[in-house]
Amino acid sequence: MTDERGIPRREFLKSAVAIGGAAAFSACLGREEVDVSTGPDDLSSYPQRQHAWNEVLPRDDHGNVIAPHHRVLLYLNYRRDGQPNEDVRDQVETPLRGIEHAYERSGDGLLLTVSYSPAYFDRFDESLSEGVDLPDPEALAPFEDPEFDTPDAVVHLASNTAQVVLGAEEALKGNKSTLNGVDQPDAALTDVFSIADRRTGFIGDGLPAKNAGDAEGVPADKVPEDAPLFMGFKSGFKKNQASEDRVTIQSGPFAGGTTQHISKLRLNLNQWYNQDDRWQREAKMFCPYHAENDVIEEAGDNLGTSSKIDDCQPTDETAREMGVVGHSQKSARARDDDDSPLILRRDFDSTDDGAASLHFLALQRQITDFVDTREAMNGTDVTEQSAVGQRNNNGILQYIRTERRGNFLVPPRSLRALPPAQPAGDAQEVTHESS
Repeated sequence: MTDERGIPRREFLKSAVAIGGAAAFSACLGREEVDVSTGPDDLSSYPQRQHAWNEVLPRDDHGNVIAPHHRVLLYLNYRRDGQPNEDVRDQVETPLRGIEHAYERSGDGLLLTVSYSPAYFDRFDESLSEGVDLPDPEALAPFEDPEFDTPDAVVHLASNTAQVVLGAEEALKGNKSTLNGVDQPDAALTDVFSIADRRTGFIGDGLPAKNAGDAEGVPADKVPEDAPLFMGFKSGFKKNQASEDRVTIQSGPFAGGTTQHISKLRLNLNQWYNQDDRWQREAKMFCPYHAENDVIEEAGDNLGTSSKIDDCQPTDETAREMGVVGHSQKSARARDDDDSPLILRRDFDSTDDGAASLHFLALQRQITDFVDTREAMNGTDVTEQSAVGQRNNNGILQYIRTERRGNFLVPPRSLRALPPAQPAGDAQEVTHESS
């Protein structure tokens, strides 16, 4: 769909989210023909798990969750000295509730999480509560040298509706007195925090192709028109994702929360599309068996609820016999005793800074689960047994460069506003909500 100014609507909406601000929000109101319901007056029915999104998101024909199309990550630094008190916590909670009253909790409405870094918890005399694994970020491969994200907090805003993430952001900054017809409180998140960084992105069928021209070095004519991600294939298959139950902290005062890792990965799409053919891309993203047997049609919607990695040979055999191993093939080795994946991916593409990148956002019960998954993805054991290189022919490692890494705690909803390191009271009871 193209408007009277000749700009495709979806392309404009993605660009508006990337630019941000009141003008972009106003422009979206004129381009998006949507009617977003308001949230309830009483928010007590909302789940304690901030990350419990799946129940209110749409599903595809196979039952896979369809991720929200538009995203904003606001990296925040606490403005004040010392430890937060209850008055300051109220100043944070109030604007969060304001945007939840304005937009319903749904895919077309607003989904959000608030998370906190190890640097935030360093201000407390007590160490972080037992049961929470939240180390400082570190390099997770011998060939990477990322910068580390140490702002105090990150707010993740997500919606299928561009005006929702922009409107919520503007309200949190105190720039909207009324949002979606709902009066907003005088309190603003920016009364307590300064914005250290703003990152944006998108995910969804056709969005990467429509926005490939915004990034330098992206062969726009090669990105498949139906692909949900820049590298051309579907991800987020139900059976390849940890459930929300699996990633939820089970005990202690932060029970009902989760941990979050966010990486910023720069993508080399020129090499991916211009150097490699379709066979190589399938072999490196999934496994050589899939490429040999035409398992994948187009972006991979035909795969159903899994990437069908069980059909592939064992990784070590593939490496020795084929000289190449797949990304999914390696990563699938990171599973628990119940054969469940360890992480729940909520990543998305971006053209921030004018370059194609991926904000890899993963939720897991403990950061160690992400580290174990990344170790499997690195395939170091494979390189020691075969001709597969440290990065070459080793999944998609040669096409990504890790620029930034950060670790965060996503506390339960009752503790999302400047949580103490040792919350008072009894440990919360974990309820298993639908995933």
